[in-house]
Amino acid sequence: MSAQVEGQWGLHEARAWARARLDEAGVDSVDADVRELLEWACDVTTQWDLPTVLDPEQAEKLRGGVAERALRIPLQHVTGRMFFRSLVLTAMPGVFIVRPETEVLAGLAIDEARSVVGSRGEARVVDLCTGSGAIALAVATEAARTEVWAVEKEPDPFALACHNRDRIGARGVHLERGDATNPATLHFLNGLVDVVVTNPPYVPADEMPTQPEASADPHSALYGGSEDGLDIPARIIRRALTLLRPGGLLLMEHSPSQDEALRAYVTSVGMVDAATEADLAGRMRFLRARVPR
Repeated sequence: MSAQVEGQWGLHEARAWARARLDEAGVDSVDADVRELLEWACDVTTQWDLPTVLDPEQAEKLRGGVAERALRIPLQHVTGRMFFRSLVLTAMPGVFIVRPETEVLAGLAIDEARSVVGSRGEARVVDLCTGSGAIALAVATEAARTEVWAVEKEPDPFALACHNRDRIGARGVHLERGDATNPATLHFLNGLVDVVVTNPPYVPADEMPTQPEASADPHSALYGGSEDGLDIPARIIRRALTLLRPGGLLLMEHSPSQDEALRAYVTSVGMVDAATEADLAGRMRFLRARVPR
């Protein structure tokens, strides 16, 4: 039983209770989830700012959040927020939850945009299949003098991307509702883009995630459109080829099982310097290739 002090809950007791509940529920990331749930319940941004005791309102919020998480509802849906690089974004059911490895992809796009700005004074970046807008917003907020266009087809992610853009105040991000593979989408930018960055649906049929939390991600944001998961990525590559200027860079997240096939494909359509970058765990996850100069 957790100790109560004049209607309040001691921080150490609350932390131990939450940890025990999530561990019993089979949650993999118990310690990280408890930290986030405590900060969310107490409306603080770091563990250092947590109170030594929780007041009744904070305690009730924590109990409710832990109960939902114990049902394997994704943490980001419990708290309504997700973290991406320096950004705190709104999260909601029906929209893909950004993963930490995608921060590496965004970083590659930011580095390239900064390089282009250094040589030409400005840069243009397109984020295809933007989802919640995470990559586009990270590029816009971290790469000065960079204009960003972001494309999303599905209504709920598009609405959330608009919300996140407006809440952050990223005026340099233009959101386009449309099919990222359609040649008509952003046709006015053909041959004018410095970087196309994309985390498209790419998961092969035999790699679809099975953990309970993954069922909250929409199928359309995961499955790559064919047994090998390469149908949508291939169509994205062809669209990127027409968007990019000579020397422009394509950056794409993919499954480690697809690295060789995607390098071969971009080479077959005329791109050069095809290479694969590793994610935070050392898995080969990010395709990079250029349009010939």
